[in-house]
Amino acid sequence: MLIYGNTPGDIRKMMWRRKYKLLTVIMAIAVAVMLMGCQVGSKKVNPPLMALEKFWDTLGSGENKTKKDSAEVE
Repeated sequence: MLIYGNTPGDIRKMMWRRKYKLLTVIMAIAVAVMLMGCQVGSKKVNPPLMALEKFWDTLGSGENKTKKDSAEVE
């Protein structure tokens, strides 16, 4: 038995009475999280990834570059 304080049911009733204030706080947090992902006005440009393109170019060229490299090493 809880002598001091509010029961979970009381807390739910208080939150339901102030539902618009609670929804406003939740929406403000959600908007802040979404805006943190934005990079408005950012001049930073990521270079394109070229590893897969080089792989397919090597595969499609017909040359066996691995044998050339291993022959030079031996």
